[in-house]
Amino acid sequence: MELQGRVIAVLEAREGTSARGPWKSQEYVLETHDQYPKKMVFNLFGADRIDQFAIKAGEELIVSFDIDAREYNGRWFNSIRAWNVQRVDAMAAQAGAPVAAAAPMNGSQAPFPPAQESSDSADDLPF
Repeated sequence: MELQGRVIAVLEAREGTSARGPWKSQEYVLETHDQYPKKMVFNLFGADRIDQFAIKAGEELIVSFDIDAREYNGRWFNSIRAWNVQRVDAMAAQAGAPVAAAAPMNGSQAPFPPAQESSDSADDLPF
């Protein structure tokens, strides 16, 4: 899944040691640009990924992530783990619309060409 938005918080990194060795995880809060903005907390797992993406507050990102749930002591918890992060051009993010949609339409030009009347009487379909 993918979601685009602006990073509004970079939370403290957590680290520890498991049976497999040391680990590191960091969480970030992303806010969308919808009419009613949504917020999502996602995490990056592994010091190499955290360093690779080097996410900072205020950046405009497209985050590719997986959602998973796990059970602990009879309760269920969601996990949103990012596996790819792409930075979005700041000018494109401010525009908020594709370039083609931003171009003004010529008043004399209809958005769709008029339908052609078919003289084929063998076709009796109503459309």
